[in-house]
Amino acid sequence: MAELTPSQQIDMYIKGLTDWRGKLLARLRKLVLASASELTEEWKWDTPVWSFRGNVVSGGVFKDHVKLNFFKGASLKDPKKLFNAGLEAKASRGIDFHEDSKIDESALKDLVREAVALNSAKKK
Repeated sequence: MAELTPSQQIDMYIKGLTDWRGKLLARLRKLVLASASELTEEWKWDTPVWSFRGNVVSGGVFKDHVKLNFFKGASLKDPKKLFNAGLEAKASRGIDFHEDSKIDESALKDLVREAVALNSAKKK
């Protein structure tokens, strides 16, 4: 059997989440991918990761929330205060979404674009 692509693995992962978390992760995935066309989907650490010149953001599923973790979130401006998790971490920042969470789609897309730009500006 052929090995699955990262996108196919993410599709299967989402399909296996039969409750609200699967729908939410699918929606967040769509938003992340719509934010920056240069992002590549990867499957690392048994979780979806979107990268461009390094890891940008990952999606994690927990019992009561779905998390987007920005690998260099501490270096990003967050004017809409989306980050609500991992605020004490040195580099990363997270956004925990619960079943009833409202998603500020334009602010989230801005954050993803800023994270991609940060990786793009990295010194070689």
